[in-house]
Amino acid sequence: MGVAKILNHYGRVDAKAVCLYHGTMLQRAVLQIAGAFAGLWVASRFLENVSFTGSLFVLGQAAVVLGVANAFLKPVLNLLTLPIRILTLGLSSLIINVAFVWLLDILFPELVIAGIVPLLETTVIVWILSTILSVSKR
Repeated sequence: MGVAKILNHYGRVDAKAVCLYHGTMLQRAVLQIAGAFAGLWVASRFLENVSFTGSLFVLGQAAVVLGVANAFLKPVLNLLTLPIRILTLGLSSLIINVAFVWLLDILFPELVIAGIVPLLETTVIVWILSTILSVSKR
């Protein structure tokens, strides 16, 4: 939602539009967190070199970190790396996602991803589930 939609025809801020805009951002963050939780759980259950030894609460904490990073940091990084994304036909976006999952692996010792291929597979699983949740909610 752009600035033009937040301003009413008198040039004043429309409170209802601002609430809808923030509600949309919150909804996006919740969907990213849910996608991260589901993706990390699926990856730890079905990928051989990915394991999670903590409780579901710790998995939830990891999902919150990854979901918030995807919801709020990723759009900024995508904007900053736009020329590179154009040149690489979107491959740099995958690299940003891999970096987020790798940092999650570093921050949470309960999550162990052994190798680059399981890291890529985990990233793709999280991306697919987050995309499915985001598209199904629209």
